[in-house]
Amino acid sequence: MKTKRQTRDLLFSGFCLLVGLIVISPVLYCVSASFMTSSELSSFPPNLLPSGFYLKNYETVFTSTPLLRFIWNSFLIAMIGTAGRLITSSLAAYAFSFLEFRFKKLWFMFILGTMMIPGDMLIITNYITVANMRMINTYSGVIIVMMASATYMFILRQYFLTISKEYKDASFIDGCGDFRFFTRILVPMSRSIMASIFIASFIALWNTYLWPLLVTNSENMRTVQVGITMLQFSESVIYGPIMAGVTVILIPSVLVFLVFQKQLVQGITLGGLKG
Repeated sequence: MKTKRQTRDLLFSGFCLLVGLIVISPVLYCVSASFMTSSELSSFPPNLLPSGFYLKNYETVFTSTPLLRFIWNSFLIAMIGTAGRLITSSLAAYAFSFLEFRFKKLWFMFILGTMMIPGDMLIITNYITVANMRMINTYSGVIIVMMASATYMFILRQYFLTISKEYKDASFIDGCGDFRFFTRILVPMSRSIMASIFIASFIALWNTYLWPLLVTNSENMRTVQVGITMLQFSESVIYGPIMAGVTVILIPSVLVFLVFQKQLVQGITLGGLKG
């Protein structure tokens, strides 16, 4: 019986490993291709591994585009936008979880209804609003539409509902108000789910392309997803530098995941246990 269980666990682990390799294979090939020469990239059958560490592609990326500036712009936008989302979403979730006010359910359903509106439908309206506020080609113009998320508010609200209201009653007896209970008790208890939301939001904002493309019009304000297209020339597409640029762009997302990996796993495990 024990041997069958070990065999089943081994087969399942091997299957998970195979699926993981299939999922990550495009990323691995991108990193490998960034070190290939033009002849290696155009050879048939295609090469999976470079013959050596050809660094000319990375040199082309950093000399032909202000990539570090693009990375800084994307990092700033993703960090501020994610922080704004966490603040607004957690405060709204707290109100819908622990406070009582008129038309509470109606407002909650109204916010949930906004989740069914495709984001592309709001681009023209958002652009006109930002233009009227004179925020075109500014960080504020890019970030302002990213400061709230009904999806993350809903996720946090559902999590807050699993926390007993006895914590709030006990804290109020000890002299805590709503703000102190929220900042001193509720937020520390929700670190795992907030870390999961932070990773998801950061990666989503880091990969945003269309909105920064519309709102920014100078090279110094471009984000990495927009700036990397500068490596595509009209006469030809040079895949080596593009792969090198994409590899550099992947580094911040990977670092954020590694930093918050423990909290992410805890959030997933806790969500599974509560579910």
